[in-house]
Amino acid sequence: MAARHRSRRRALQVLFEWDMRGDSVDAAIQHYYDTLYSEESEHKPKPDRFMEELARGTVSKAAEIDARIQETSQNWRLERMPVVDRNILRLAIYELGTKTLPGPVVIDEALELARQFAGDESIAFINGVLDAVRRGSEEQTSSAAG
Repeated sequence: MAARHRSRRRALQVLFEWDMRGDSVDAAIQHYYDTLYSEESEHKPKPDRFMEELARGTVSKAAEIDARIQETSQNWRLERMPVVDRNILRLAIYELGTKTLPGPVVIDEALELARQFAGDESIAFINGVLDAVRRGSEEQTSSAAG
């Protein structure tokens, strides 16, 4: 498994815990590392800087990201979405906003997470929301440039 994909998967797990428990993102990250230490190895795991960056960045922009999800997911209230779906969307929208990868690549990564952690209906829903967010971002960029 590619290192960046593994980091995204880890970030999703951290975001899930952050969302469900209401703890700080730093507490969720530490708990994740503690779990790796006890389950996967006798040695402390090396820090996953990309996972930490994704998790902290997503949480730091959660209010803004949640507003975008709400705007584009017609007839779906955020709190009624499955927790996994909501956090895959948050993670991908954060990463779309960083513009470090092309939008289609970010969406493909999000859909791969959905295949691993969510159901078939979730894949179509996540794809639709992320595509709408990506198109909206491109429209804003082109109207600002013009």
